[in-house]
Amino acid sequence: MNILQNLLEAIESLNANKLRSMLTILGIVIGVAAVIAMLSIGRGAQASITAQISSIGTNLVYVSPGAQRQGGVSTNNSFATLTTDDAAALASLPGVINVAPEVDGRAQLTYQGQNTNTRLVGVTPNYQSMRSLTMADGTFVTDANQVARSSVVVLGSSVANTLFGGLGGVVGQTVRMNGQPYRVIGVLNSKGGTGFLNQDNQVFVPLKTAQTRLVGNERFRGANVVNTINIQAADSKSVTNVVSEVTGVMRTRHRTSPGTDDFSVSSQQDALSAATSVTDTLTIFLGGIAGISLAVGGIGIMNIMLTSVTERTREIGLRKAIGAQRRDILVQFLIESMVLSLLGGLIGIALGWSIAHFMGSVSLGGTAIKPVVGLDSVLLAVLFSMAVGLFFGIYPASRAASLQPVEALRYE
Repeated sequence: MNILQNLLEAIESLNANKLRSMLTILGIVIGVAAVIAMLSIGRGAQASITAQISSIGTNLVYVSPGAQRQGGVSTNNSFATLTTDDAAALASLPGVINVAPEVDGRAQLTYQGQNTNTRLVGVTPNYQSMRSLTMADGTFVTDANQVARSSVVVLGSSVANTLFGGLGGVVGQTVRMNGQPYRVIGVLNSKGGTGFLNQDNQVFVPLKTAQTRLVGNERFRGANVVNTINIQAADSKSVTNVVSEVTGVMRTRHRTSPGTDDFSVSSQQDALSAATSVTDTLTIFLGGIAGISLAVGGIGIMNIMLTSVTERTREIGLRKAIGAQRRDILVQFLIESMVLSLLGGLIGIALGWSIAHFMGSVSLGGTAIKPVVGLDSVLLAVLFSMAVGLFFGIYPASRAASLQPVEALRYE
């Protein structure tokens, strides 16, 4: 008996019990759809986070404060170990093209009854080019603003939308920040993001203004404290050397040694690698959870095939009596289980794709994640569903093939 004839007989057998076959297929449909939807959403989240981090730049290095420890006990204030003098010393290192110290905190902004609590960042003018910030209107913080400690602010697009309902006509308006009046000198174009990665939900003021009026003017070793020193390397290839140079200079200035540093140096590439690792783990986890439902669907196939073997015991005995080989019976029932899983897989692909794109259209936290339905995830789901059909069909098929003709013909 050839494969085509077996396939036709399998379809005819499944068609004879339409409702039972449909319910069995439904288990595979749900499993495949869940696998595709979860993997695509996980990959979409990964692509979104990677894009957000990459948009800042892959050639950036960050120096952050870190508590010096002796015997496991902190000996320094971890928020007061970096200064503007440190930033000035790092500006002349080879491979460094830009240095921008910053201080940050939270600020409550109000305008004509509208208010929002957002991240406040005190920066120098070169911060704009380093972070690739573009203006929708107005200008960024200038040297003149920095020297004069001007009460001016640059709004992120989300903040402007919240307070003013849009980006137009905002420049020149006066908002109150922590109860003090500040003139809006610029509005940034949207860079997107969500949650802790939302680059649009923040405002920028001159560094000296922030230090003297908003976040406090702490001092450490005779200089003004900053929260982070942003460093721009010449290109991504020189990041490793810049990290090494920065670490050496900071250890000399702070008189520390490996293991006792009161600062930490990291790169944007480190952040990208960490984010990728987290999202990869999340995607695998989601796929694993969805795979459980596919395994449950496979158990449903085994159950229905065992039922089919029992119902068709006399048919199997008759076929063996007229010359059917063990192999013929085995192949027939395996093909039936494969047809069930394949049909479920094809329907599951369409359903999973639809679910993924529907969930992608739902905005969470103000930003929708665009699912990435990859060909590999589709093939994985289909091949896995076929493997499930094969695996869970082997036992019922083997049981059918092992029946003795005389005993099968006697079966009632």
